[in-house]
Amino acid sequence: MRIDGGLLSRLDRLVLRLESSFALLSGLAVFLLMVLAVVSVSGRNFFNQPLPGYVDWIEQAMPLIAFMGVAYVQRYGAHIRMDLFLSQIKGRLLWTIEFGTTLTILLVMLVLVYGSYTHFDRSFDLDAPLWSRDSSMDIAIPLWPAKLLVPLAFAVLCLRLFLQLWAYGQAVFSGTKDPIAVPLIENAAQQAASEAASVSGYRDDTLGEDRPRV
Repeated sequence: MRIDGGLLSRLDRLVLRLESSFALLSGLAVFLLMVLAVVSVSGRNFFNQPLPGYVDWIEQAMPLIAFMGVAYVQRYGAHIRMDLFLSQIKGRLLWTIEFGTTLTILLVMLVLVYGSYTHFDRSFDLDAPLWSRDSSMDIAIPLWPAKLLVPLAFAVLCLRLFLQLWAYGQAVFSGTKDPIAVPLIENAAQQAASEAASVSGYRDDTLGEDRPRV
């Protein structure tokens, strides 16, 4: 992924900070669920008393695990893609196809943002009696915080998709081979180098891309 000092790259970095924070929260949620599992199983085996509401806490953590890292993954092009056909296309035709598919995803995500927000809004009714509010089955944890995370995560993904649309649009008009702030299709050697860079944690910001430590 190429970066420069332009406005698009600055916005890309700004959104990346938010995406990285969300991805970190997602990873922490997975870790905490592991801790809760150990506590629950240990309590069941040694004290005949599992952790109360363990399933409820899993239910609360599911949006964190499933959705909070989705924009971060989109930024690096790590979602499952079928590149067998696209890898044979170059230039403006490739960027036009990428623009069209990204626009389609953005439109779908905007609908999902609206739908998930209305789902949250129905559960966030503080005027309703306590017994009728949307809550978990065991220890009655309010579910609206978990439901709020879904449109929030989808909204950040929409920001990422908008930036990628901008970048693909620029690439269509300029005909560049290396657009800014979008993931590029990699061959096997490039994929191996990217994976090595992610494992080693080494980053060469002077070149504007991830490189493995050598």
